[in-house]
Amino acid sequence: MTVDEELSKLEENIRRLKIEFEAYFNGGKPRPPNEMLYGVEQAFKRYLNNPSKLNFAQRFRLNQLLQRYAVHNELWRKKLRDKEEGRAVFPAKRVHTEPLGEGPTRVVCSDPDHEREKVNQLLKALREAKRRAGERTEEIDLARFQKFLSDKTSHLKQKLGCEKVQYSVDVEDGKVKFTAVKAD
Repeated sequence: MTVDEELSKLEENIRRLKIEFEAYFNGGKPRPPNEMLYGVEQAFKRYLNNPSKLNFAQRFRLNQLLQRYAVHNELWRKKLRDKEEGRAVFPAKRVHTEPLGEGPTRVVCSDPDHEREKVNQLLKALREAKRRAGERTEEIDLARFQKFLSDKTSHLKQKLGCEKVQYSVDVEDGKVKFTAVKAD
């Protein structure tokens, strides 16, 4: 990769870093993008430690990028300090403490492999609860969830000595609560 291509990549990484920090400060990300920040700083150090590799135009461009980064970095540092000290008003991680609709969703299952509509209802309630609690929902797969319910139901039926298991999904204190108990 040529020096000009590396400088273009560095410029793109600074732009992406700015977007990641904005997402963090607006509550869309749980943690600041420290790994990306470290990568950008290492790229700067690589060129600043050996400026003889750069021609005049490349040094000028590097200095422009360094100044842009320094302005953004100072702003991010101030915002982080304010956030940590609780002085500024930032949206918290998107956490909602209100209950799902009219309360927890409850579903009674005896054989999830043959009760597709109940599994779908429970999965929909779980996704909604995770969304309201600010958690990711993309990783919840119907097939894996069905297998999990099937295994859990058979295990609990054997352990508790019952024919049916009641699952409930709710949001309490900003966290998803997924419980299973013996059904009457």
